[in-house]
Formats: sequence, C-alpha cells, structure tokens
Amino acid sequence: MAQQNDLFKKLVAHCKEYGFIFQSSEIYDGLAAVYDYGPYGVQLKNNLKDYWWRSMVQMHDNIVGIDASIFMHPKTWKASGHVDAFNDPLIDNKDSKRRFRADVLIEDYMAKIEDKIDKELAKARKRFGESFDEAMYRETNPRVAGYVEQHNAVRDRLAKAMTDGDLEGLKALIEELEIADPDTGSRNWTDVRQFNLMFSTQLGNIAGEEGKLYLRPETAQGIFVNFLNVHKTTRQKVPFGIAQIGKAFRNEIVARQFIFRMREFEQMEMQFFIKPGEQQKWYEYWKEARMKWHLALGTPADQLRFHDHDNLAHYADAAVDIQFNFPFGFKELEGIHSRTDFDLGNHQELSGKKLQYFDPATKENYVPYVVETSIGADRMFLAAMSNALQEETVVGANGKESTREVLKLHPAIAPIKCAILPLKRNDERLVNMATDIFNDLRLSFDVQYDDTGSIGKLYRRQDAIGTPFCVTVDFEALDDNTVTLRDRDTLSQERVPIGQLEQIIRERVDMKHLLQA
Repeated sequence: MAQQNDLFKKLVAHCKEYGFIFQSSEIYDGLAAVYDYGPYGVQLKNNLKDYWWRSMVQMHDNIVGIDASIFMHPKTWKASGHVDAFNDPLIDNKDSKRRFRADVLIEDYMAKIEDKIDKELAKARKRFGESFDEAMYRETNPRVAGYVEQHNAVRDRLAKAMTDGDLEGLKALIEELEIADPDTGSRNWTDVRQFNLMFSTQLGNIAGEEGKLYLRPETAQGIFVNFLNVHKTTRQKVPFGIAQIGKAFRNEIVARQFIFRMREFEQMEMQFFIKPGEQQKWYEYWKEARMKWHLALGTPADQLRFHDHDNLAHYADAAVDIQFNFPFGFKELEGIHSRTDFDLGNHQELSGKKLQYFDPATKENYVPYVVETSIGADRMFLAAMSNALQEETVVGANGKESTREVLKLHPAIAPIKCAILPLKRNDERLVNMATDIFNDLRLSFDVQYDDTGSIGKLYRRQDAIGTPFCVTVDFEALDDNTVTLRDRDTLSQERVPIGQLEQIIRERVDMKHLLQA
C-alpha cells in the first residue's frame, strides 16, 4: 500500500511539474476536486478523445455523433430517475470530521480481502509452476477458500443493502467489519445518509421550482431525447448508435484520488439502440470491442479486468465495468450497461411523444432497447498516464548510468510527436536549419522546437512529456542534409535524410495503427 501511495504521489507531481494537470484556481489556494489541464495535458486528452471518436463514429457505419447542450428541460431528469434516485450513501467519522461513501468503505474492505487472495495465489503459482490449477486451488486450499467465502458474504450483503436502500444495514455492516477511518483509525461513525449529487441553478430571473435547472450529471440523456431527430435525419436503421463527448457535473461530497473523481468531468458515451430481446448479444459484443480498444493502446492485459455489477442500477438488466489497475488499486474505468427501454420509455411517458422505431421488416413499432458504453475522459487520461510513467536506468555515451523519467505513451496519442533540437543554439547555420525543419513538420503534426539546454537535458525533458521522437540537427547535417532521429523507447538513433523526416515520423505516429489493431 505504501508503495502504491508513493507511485501515486510521483504521478501527481509529474503531472504538475511538466504541465499536464494544475489545481483549479491555484493562486486562490485551489478549488477542491476541480482541475485544469495544462499545455501537454490538453493535447493528450484531446488525442484520447480523438481516438475514441474515430473508433466509434469513423469506424462504424451505423454510429453517428451529436453534441447536446448541458442545460436540459428539468423534466428530463425526472424521467431519467436522477431527481428521485441519484444519491450517494454517505457516512461521517465523528472524530476525524471526515466524510466517506459508505459503499466505498465496504468495497475497499473487500479489495483488501482480494489482495490476500492474490498473494496466496501468487505464492502457490510460484511453488507449483506450470502444474498450478488456480480454480482447484481456490476451492481446496482452506485459507483461500475462507477468504473467498468471506468476500462473497460481504459482497452479497452490500449488494442487498444498496438495492434495498437500506442505510441502517450499510452502517451495521461497517460496524460488524470494524471498518475504520483509513487515516486516523477511528471507528466512531454517524448514521448513513443519502445525498443527491445534482447541481442546480436558476433559469434567468425566474425564482423557485419553476425556474430550476440542473447541470447535467451525465451526457446520455441528451442522446435519448434526440433519438427521433437523429433517426429521421440520418435514416439509420436499428441497430444504430449515437455517440457524444461532453462535460457532466456531480456534486461529489467525497471527491479524492486526484482527477479520478471530480465535480466537473468529461464523458465519452455511446448509446446503441437495438431490438428488444437482442440485448445480450450486443452487450457481449461491446464488452469485447471496448476491451480491445484499451488493449490497442499497449495497456498490459493484466492491468485490465471485467468486474460485473453486484448492485444493478435502476435502469439496467446487466452491467459490467472495465477496471484498470490504478496506483490506488483496480477501479472503474469504463462501464458497459444494458439499459433496456428504461430511458426512452420514461421520456415517452412523461413527454407524451412517441419515441418508437418502425421496423420495415416486421412491420411493427417498438421502443428500442439500449446498450451503453460510457468512459470518463479524465479517468482515461489518468489510466494512460499511470500506465506510461516509468523510471528507468540508462547508460549514456560515456558509459555512466543515469535515471530518467519517461512517459511511454503510444505515439499516436503523445502530446508532442517530435522535438527539433539544434546541437548548438549559438550557431546560426544549425538554428536556421532546425527552424526550417520545425516549420515544415508543424504542418503535419504537433512538434516542438527547443534549444534551451544541452542535448542530454533536452532529451530528458522530451522523455518526461512522452515525445516519441527527437530530431537532432548537428554539424554533419550541414554537409549531407541528414539528421539524427532518436526513438524515445529504444533510445536507438538513426541518420535520416531531412526530406524523408515527415514521411517516416507520420508512419510511426499515425492513429491508423490504433484503429487497425
């Protein structure tokens, strides 16, 4: 746990030092759980959004995009269930005066049991080697079987309490498990209470409930209320999807872990409209497709896993998370949900407008079912940074070892694709040649010119922001028009004709490699 905390602190410090993430309103001591993206952060985030959008919309004939407004008619949130049911169960510690989500406290307790199971399995795997049968060992080893039984019992009680809205049951479970404040160790808890997570504001100068608006807590409802508009204007036939990237807002009382849980965040969501009865087929399809999307970025398979929901949302008949192993453990990165016809059905009932699809093959009208994929752009950013940030020992040309911090981002999503570095900043010939190369390459992709240090320091700076390639303009270039192209990951260097630089770099950073994976 201490090692994980150290890794997380290094990640947060790296994001600040190199211009990826800043605390919002920092000169006024900041605003809790709100962050600003710096120069390299906004480029990385935009590249991740571009990868998602192109894989969803560009690569699918039957998925189109929209950009719905943040403000929506208040009845939208009544129909969606957010007004009545969008709550978190919170509990206060009387001694530390800190507030926690009751379900998260219990989930963290379960995660500790899972860690114990994993440690036992790791020891057994090492002892038995290739003959190790994990399934059998889970059932027959008394220690592991005991942990599994304990974990499942807690999981089932948590799911029942959450489904029933049993706040007393949640507190009783916390007390029985002797769960303490993780920082102070105090077990002096208040009762569990529900808090609605929506931010409200007023429409113009109209006071009271008539003028109340909400900042949208999710982007999905903008898709649902535009279902007929999109269907009619694009002539899409079921099955088809609508994708959207946009800001959402939740009044998270307990917002921690950097940008993992924020009050203002960005979602990348796609709602896939299907014929009722086909939800299981498409649910499995999108589970596989979305996991493949993550793996294409180079994320190791053992850092991702599926986690089925024990406590289904009010609108779902099936739900699974793709979890990523963040520095603070496996947590939700993306959700795939079978939403049935809950949303379109409720909007149809409350609005009085038919939200149905006429199937020309069967000559029938029906309210489509929906399978949703929803991923937080900010969580995806944090996962990409967590996976990419590495500390390495490298050997220099002089034979001496040194340490470098390097962001091994996939070249297609790296903020800067190539850095142009003149060997000497005070040699006009080198500077002019490097400037010409920079001005030529910037027409094709994001590049950076830097001459503010020795070549070794310049390399380290580019490694730290994830730049996959560096072009060094040296004196040899003046004679033969070739430059040194350095690879961030392998540290290999090759002489490349200046006239071929754009083609070589473009081929290596092109997003088509991700889309083809």
